Amino acid sequence: MAQRIRIADVSPRDGLQNEAGVIATSDKVRLIELLCASGVDEVELTSFVSPKWVPQLGDAEAVVEGVKGLGVVAPPVFSVLVPNDQGFERALAFHEAGLPLKIALFTAASETFSKKNTNATIAETIERFRPIVPRALAAGMDVRMYISCAIACPFEGPIKPSAVHDVMDQLLELAEGDDWELLEFDVADTIGVATPEQIESLLQEFDEQVREQQMSLHLHDTFGRAAACVETALDMGIASFDGSAGGLGGCPHAGTPEKRAPGNISTDLLVRTVQDAGYETGVDLELLAEASRFAREIVDRARA
Repeated sequence: MAQRIRIADVSPRDGLQNEAGVIATSDKVRLIELLCASGVDEVELTSFVSPKWVPQLGDAEAVVEGVKGLGVVAPPVFSVLVPNDQGFERALAFHEAGLPLKIALFTAASETFSKKNTNATIAETIERFRPIVPRALAAGMDVRMYISCAIACPFEGPIKPSAVHDVMDQLLELAEGDDWELLEFDVADTIGVATPEQIESLLQEFDEQVREQQMSLHLHDTFGRAAACVETALDMGIASFDGSAGGLGGCPHAGTPEKRAPGNISTDLLVRTVQDAGYETGVDLELLAEASRFAREIVDRARA
């Protein structure tokens, strides 16, 4: 039997967060519903961030409430980004009220990017998570740790694989005892510059067990190499990937004033690449295509 690869779709959060036009809460919930129907393993719903910083996600509670009302028979994992303790408390309230949530925390392997994106150093972002991780694990919440700029930074240039490993080591220290094995690390090529060779070099920095059991890969497709990077990562033992319906998203720092940067690898392309490589996903490509069409439609409508 072919190995099963885990697919997470991040379009409701990462795909929409930088859109300036207003996207209705009902449309976000409908997108999530379509993604659930497609069979993806995880959907990143939103971020419990201040609307002052990310206006598009100011309806986070309303989106999660809408998801609660969907009555999905076999729901995927639902995750939410929490930037700080206040965001965690908002997520925990839903989790304790009966909607299981996974939390995602965000840091970087680049000091400059961390300061520009979170107004904090890498060490300061990790310190913010110190009271959160043990409480989340004790509450039965899975924890994902994003490490952005794992290949290159738009301000500092190439990032050494050892720098990514150092950040992961610091994050592991947040868990108590053997709970470090419960943490998931999502290494991100935030500006989409990776080559397959760079992905191989990065992943060689980590033990095979960590690659196979604790790592996900988050790729952007700025130069059209993301699918080739997926193939390399599969060969290196990575069994978990992020995509975005319709290829939505894109780091604002990767574009120019004249041209918006391409977004995340589309979940459609991700799934096809994985399946063409001989692995299983459990995703229905026709239903995923429906979700992707809807994702592009609501974004196009908001931009008009």
